[in-house]
Amino acid sequence: MFAVYRVTAGQERVVAEILAKKSRTQKLDVFAIAFIDKLNGYLLIEVSDMQIARELGANTNHIKELLRKEVSFDEIKHLLKPATGPAVKIDKGDVVDIVSGPFKNEKGRVLRVDEAKGEITVELIEIAIAVPVTISINNVKLVSKAGAESQT
Repeated sequence: MFAVYRVTAGQERVVAEILAKKSRTQKLDVFAIAFIDKLNGYLLIEVSDMQIARELGANTNHIKELLRKEVSFDEIKHLLKPATGPAVKIDKGDVVDIVSGPFKNEKGRVLRVDEAKGEITVELIEIAIAVPVTISINNVKLVSKAGAESQT
């Protein structure tokens, strides 16, 4: 069964991260937390009991209310789409080529990967000053893996 929270519009991702952390620390039976682009201002949470949803949402910033009606999977399955990740796994230390944006055709070494936001932080290799730049993971192409690159 799914419970629905009404949250501050634009804060769905923040609230989802807060609830995920809270459910882990309190060891609550939360099976999934999802927000849907088409449902701006709403957050879905899959729980075994509505009482768990009430406990989880209590005293949490940006949650306006818990809707009283339980929602079944059949009611929301047309809104869901499978999560798609990058085709190639990019890790810390990999060398990538930036394919779009202001640093197009520059090479960089990956400093950090944030899979939740779909962003990576790279340090540009071919410029004089090492500047960390955060860009979308979709704007890079993998050149070499961290262990496979040659020493120059």
